[in-house]
Amino acid sequence: MKIDSERKDRLKKMLNKMREQILQEAKEEMKKFQTGEKRQIVEAVMDDADLSAIDLSEDISLKQLSTHRDILKKIEEALRKIEEGTYGICEMCGDEIVEERLKIMPFAIYCRDCQEKIEMMEKLESEEG
Repeated sequence: MKIDSERKDRLKKMLNKMREQILQEAKEEMKKFQTGEKRQIVEAVMDDADLSAIDLSEDISLKQLSTHRDILKKIEEALRKIEEGTYGICEMCGDEIVEERLKIMPFAIYCRDCQEKIEMMEKLESEEG
């Protein structure tokens, strides 16, 4: 898929905007962990059930940060592929990934057919194990 410079700029702008949104969300999640001294005060007046809720909330926040990190890696990879001229090419079959798919998931690395095959194989593996 040869990308003209106008489309290349649009894609880069969209991916950079996504990256900024994710970084902002990650910063907000991290701020929750930077209030450790407040938690010590709160712990003095809370019971075990309240502390369990806080621990669960922190686990969820850590999971969200991990998800943000994974998406940021995919965005960086898509930006690299745009520069290399390999953006929009399925890594499994080498066919072009349709534009509609890339609009929905701009960092897709597989065409829909290959993605479905991968998901089917993963489902079969999880059922066997």
